[in-house]
Amino acid sequence: MNVLVVGSGIAGLTAALHAHEAGHAVTLITKGSLGDGSTGLAQGGVAGSYGSDDSAQQHAADTMDAGAGLSDPAAVGVLVAEGAERIAELIGRGVGFDRTPDGALQLGREAAHRHARIVHAGGDATGAAISAALIAAVRRTAITVVERALLTELIVVEGAVRGIRLLRGAEVSELHADAVILATGGAGHLYAHTTNPIGATGDGIAVALRTGAAVADLEFVQFHPTILASGPAFLISEAVRGEGATLLDDAGRRFTFDTHPDGELAPRDVVSRAIARQAAAQGRPVLLDGRMLGAETLATRFPTIDRVTRERGFDWSREPIPVTPAAHYLMGGVVTDLDGRTTLPGLFAVGEVARTGVHGANRLASNSLLEGAVFGARAAAAVGMPWLPVHAPSTRTSVHPVDDRSFHAPAFSRAALQQLMWDEVGLLRNRDGLVHALSTVRTWVASLATPTTTTEHEDANLLLVAAATASAALDRTASVGAHYRTDAASADAAPIRHRSTILETV
Repeated sequence: MNVLVVGSGIAGLTAALHAHEAGHAVTLITKGSLGDGSTGLAQGGVAGSYGSDDSAQQHAADTMDAGAGLSDPAAVGVLVAEGAERIAELIGRGVGFDRTPDGALQLGREAAHRHARIVHAGGDATGAAISAALIAAVRRTAITVVERALLTELIVVEGAVRGIRLLRGAEVSELHADAVILATGGAGHLYAHTTNPIGATGDGIAVALRTGAAVADLEFVQFHPTILASGPAFLISEAVRGEGATLLDDAGRRFTFDTHPDGELAPRDVVSRAIARQAAAQGRPVLLDGRMLGAETLATRFPTIDRVTRERGFDWSREPIPVTPAAHYLMGGVVTDLDGRTTLPGLFAVGEVARTGVHGANRLASNSLLEGAVFGARAAAAVGMPWLPVHAPSTRTSVHPVDDRSFHAPAFSRAALQQLMWDEVGLLRNRDGLVHALSTVRTWVASLATPTTTTEHEDANLLLVAAATASAALDRTASVGAHYRTDAASADAAPIRHRSTILETV
C-alpha cells in the first residue's frame, strides 16, 4: 500500500519505519527539515523500564493519577505493556541510553512517578539521540522524504482520506495514498511562552477539524513548570527536580509544599500553578536550587542545561536560577482508537497531534516519547487492516455569548493571539476571560483573507485551534488537571469525561 506520514518526530519516524518494514511504500513529509520539531528538544527521557520494585501496573497507576482520572485505562494499558519493547527497539536502532557502571540502563525519576523508571541518553539530550538514530534509520531505507512542505488539506474520496495537499514555497501539490498518518505535533505557539519549536502551529489538528474528524480535550494544555526565565525559552528538565533540586521563594522557602504534599515532585499542573502564583505575589520569578547536587553531577547528568545556563550568565552549581512556566504539551487532539485510527477512514494520527486517551487531563512526565513510539508502531501495523469504526466521545455544539469588547479587538497578529491565549486561556482561567478570548478570536477569523503563504496558513491554523481550545475550556466548567477554572464552584467538582470540541462558527 501507499502510505503518507506527515511529521518527523518520534511518532512519525517510528510509523514510517514500521510501515516500510511491513512492505508498504512510504513517503515521509515534514514541514521543516528532518530533525526539526519537539522530539529533538526532549531532555527528560522515556518512561517504561522497570526495576525490581516497579512494574507496568505501577506505571499505569501513576499515569492514571497524573491524568486526574480522565485517562483511558485501555490506552494506558497498551502504553505500559508495550513500552519495554519499544525501548528495546530504540536501542536496536542505535540509541545509546545512559548506563550504570555495571552496564544496566540508568533509570531516572521525575515528578509524579513513584519509582525511577525513565531511561535517558546523554544526560539531558535524550530526544536528540532518539531523533538522530531514527533519522539515520530512515535514511538507510527506500522511504521517500519530502522536506519543507506544509500540509494544507486532506483529500477525501468517497468518504475516505486518500491523500494530502502540500504547500512548498509558492507551489501547491497533491500526493495520493491509501492511508495518511498524521504526526504533526502540537500547538505550543498558541501561547506567548512555550517550549515548543517554531513549527508547532497546530497544523494537523486544524486540517483534521476542517475535514470533520473528531477532536477532543483541547482544553488540557500542559504548562511545564520550569523554563529558564532569562533569554529565549529554554526548558529546565523535570529530571533536575527528580534528582533533588528544589523550588524556592524570595525568602528561600520551599513554597510548593503549601499546595501539595509531594512538593516539587507533584504533578506538573500543580507545580506550574504554584510557581505562577508565587511569582505574581513576589513580583519576580521563583528560583530553582540545584546547588546540593554539586558541579560535577550537574555537568555530567545535565550537560546541555549546564552549558546553556552558563552561556546565559548563571553558575547553577553556586546560585539558584530563575524559572517560570511555559506552554509545553497538548493532551488533547485528533481522536483515535488504540491503533491510531481516527473517525475519518484512511486517516491515522499519532504522537502529540493525537488524543489517544493516555494522558487524560495531565500528562505524566516522560510518557510522550513513549506514546509516540508505541502508537506510531501500532498505527503502522494497522495500515491495510479492515477499517474499524472509531468511537468518538460525546460531542455538542456550544453557543457561547459574544463579548462586546470583541468589536474593538486589536488588529490581528500572531503575537497578539499568543498574548491573548496566555492571559485568558493559560494556567488560570475564568468564564469572562474565556468569553473575551473566544470573541476576539472569532473577530480575527472573520477578518482573515484566504491564506496563500506558509505563514498565513499557520496563522489560520492557530486561530482555528485557539477558538476550539477556548470553546472547550468554556464547556468544561469544573477544574480538573491542567484545566483550572478560578471561577469553578469547587476544584473537586465532578469532571466532564471525554468531551470533544465541535467548533460552531469558524
